[in-house]
Amino acid sequence: MDHQEEWTARITRRDFLQLAGKTGIAAGVGGILPKLIWLNNAIAAIPASEGYLLVDTKKCQGCMSCMLACSLVHEGVENLTLSRIQVIQNSFEGFPDDLTLEQCRQCVDPACVEACPEGALYVDKKHGNVRRIDKKKCIGCRSCIEACPYTPSRAVWHSRGKYAQKCDLCADAPYHWDEGGGGPKGKQACVEVCPVGAIEVTDKIPLQQGDGGYKVDLRGSSWRRLGYPKG
Repeated sequence: MDHQEEWTARITRRDFLQLAGKTGIAAGVGGILPKLIWLNNAIAAIPASEGYLLVDTKKCQGCMSCMLACSLVHEGVENLTLSRIQVIQNSFEGFPDDLTLEQCRQCVDPACVEACPEGALYVDKKHGNVRRIDKKKCIGCRSCIEACPYTPSRAVWHSRGKYAQKCDLCADAPYHWDEGGGGPKGKQACVEVCPVGAIEVTDKIPLQQGDGGYKVDLRGSSWRRLGYPKG
């Protein structure tokens, strides 16, 4: 074992997450750390996802096209309650606090995966390590929904099927229009349908603290001329 392998084997989960929060992991911590996460101290268990959705909540117009497209490619119907991405509006707030766009973060340290008692949440290695839910294994306990540290929970309840679901970047979406399908390397319905380009996908791991690098500025100069702020 060389020095790099020895250092990597000894690093604890806590050390890793502290480094992730400070460096953004996307840089790979100088190329030393592999793209893995830790479930227990010094046990490399889950590879990082190869895809992440980024959103611009100031650019989003609240049309909910992404929600309708999400339910359509996964369920075959347009139904806002079946969407895995969530647009939330508050008419009592002023811009930009009147609207937010919330999506699964494909967390480096996924609490939902750890919380599932049946192993229904798993890492799909075939589709770029995206975190997914096997609805056939889900018993409807909602442990993943309760375990998600974000509000609203990024794991959501399927009101018709009575099981939990979450964004899978359209991997194996049964009604996907493209032969190549979705997943980190494919096309995501929400990204493709958004009329203002308020959603994009990246293979770089965003900062994991708070909103980190998940909520970004996707506005160009034309949006500045319309009076939209920068940042």
